[in-house]
Amino acid sequence: MAGKTVCVTGGSGYIASWLIKELLHRGYTVKASVRYPDDPKKTHHLLSLDGAKERLHLFKANLLEEGSFDAGIAGCDGVFHCASPFFLETSNPQEELIDPAVKGTLNVLGSCAKTPSVKRVILTSSEAAIAFNRTPRTSETVIDETWWTDPDYSREIQAWYVVSKRLAEGAAWDFAKEKGIDLVTINPCCVIGPMLQPTLNTSCSQVLSLINGAETYPNAAYGWVHVNDVVNAHVLAYEKPEANGRYYIVERCAHPLDLINILRELYPNLKYPEKCADEGPLVPNYQVNTERAKKLGVVFTPLKQALKETVESLKEKGFFKGA
Repeated sequence: MAGKTVCVTGGSGYIASWLIKELLHRGYTVKASVRYPDDPKKTHHLLSLDGAKERLHLFKANLLEEGSFDAGIAGCDGVFHCASPFFLETSNPQEELIDPAVKGTLNVLGSCAKTPSVKRVILTSSEAAIAFNRTPRTSETVIDETWWTDPDYSREIQAWYVVSKRLAEGAAWDFAKEKGIDLVTINPCCVIGPMLQPTLNTSCSQVLSLINGAETYPNAAYGWVHVNDVVNAHVLAYEKPEANGRYYIVERCAHPLDLINILRELYPNLKYPEKCADEGPLVPNYQVNTERAKKLGVVFTPLKQALKETVESLKEKGFFKGA
């Protein structure tokens, strides 16, 4: 695949930054969209990658500006659509999360549809588009790609990021079918590991909250995965002709208390939260079926290693001053 040109949207984001690094390493020419190409905080870590000088081209684009991806996608063989806002607190979910996710995805796919050179599109979706519905999640529940989040239920519980990812993926599949686009989706869970970018991303901040003096830990259970495994899934889904459909990318489900116990083994001298944030019984961990991802070639990094690399990166980037 070396020598081919691909586009990565949301280039300064956590997953996209590592994806660009891997694509450059494999010999691709990469055109990456960034909202603020003149902001060194958003671009310096990309421009300093090996191969960037020769084969990385940044372009300005906005998810809500129709046609702003046309020039960047022109001449590309493949497109990785990673750009989508990811934060959990919002006062205006429609404007801040749902519109950029849904309209942005259709905007990018619209540019792909009018670009004959594009052979395949890889969409970075999420476990958020899979795992949230009215089915009770017990320790016996097994979640895989055949699950779909219920957007009405997600609205009821005000899980707005979940709503945004579910609606965006649904819209992508409908549009791809209508326009004959070869689409594959990657559905990672909470992505952790080292950071390339200088800013703190939402998923790594969840690990930081457990080692940074919080009094309580959340009562929740969801999947965790190393960023390298997510990047590998994207590349495999693009390079393997037989790749199709959705791929659930998760090493395992874990409660924050499980993470604390693993972190305590690694860093016994840190102060960890002692109490759960609510009085109810601990939410059980569900099971995950990742046979499709493994068949694609994804090899999962153990959660313990992913947590260690996250903490070391948080220290290196100056977000954490502890041991």
